[in-house]
Amino acid sequence: MLDEIDLVFATRVGETLRERGETLAVAESCTGGLLGGALTAVSGASDYFDAGLTTYAYDAKRRHLGVSREALDDHGAVSDPVAREMARGVRDVTDSTWGLSVTGVAGPTGGSEETPVGTVFVGVAYAGPWGSGTSYAAVERHQFDGDREAIRTQTVETALADLLVHLERSPPDGRE
Repeated sequence: MLDEIDLVFATRVGETLRERGETLAVAESCTGGLLGGALTAVSGASDYFDAGLTTYAYDAKRRHLGVSREALDDHGAVSDPVAREMARGVRDVTDSTWGLSVTGVAGPTGGSEETPVGTVFVGVAYAGPWGSGTSYAAVERHQFDGDREAIRTQTVETALADLLVHLERSPPDGRE
């Protein structure tokens, strides 16, 4: 369920992308489309929002985003390497400036000692101008409390907030 905070973050992301003439695509797992829903709840999102892919299963991550079998086998879907490959993959397959990914354990089942319920990884990938050497991907691990809905809502809010941090740090033309 979208709340006011989601819409505030989504609006700020949209305004920043529009001002910069940049685009965004998202790859979601545990949020099942809520992240794309938050972004497209803002009027005019078509100015900057390119695509949202919900890649819930291993094979969907591999097929649509190019996530490697090795990353999935060695680390599992809820991991830093997979979140990084998801963000890069959605950025590259959509030819967007920014790729944003989320993968996690929303619960109430599916957690483990290593990745308990509420564990979420948010990936951000930037496509700098060709030859600039400024392209990158970064991942943050988060731990949320609450039921499934609360974890999914916190994931959307945090993913948008994480993206805003990167947008504010990265100059519009990709040069430091």
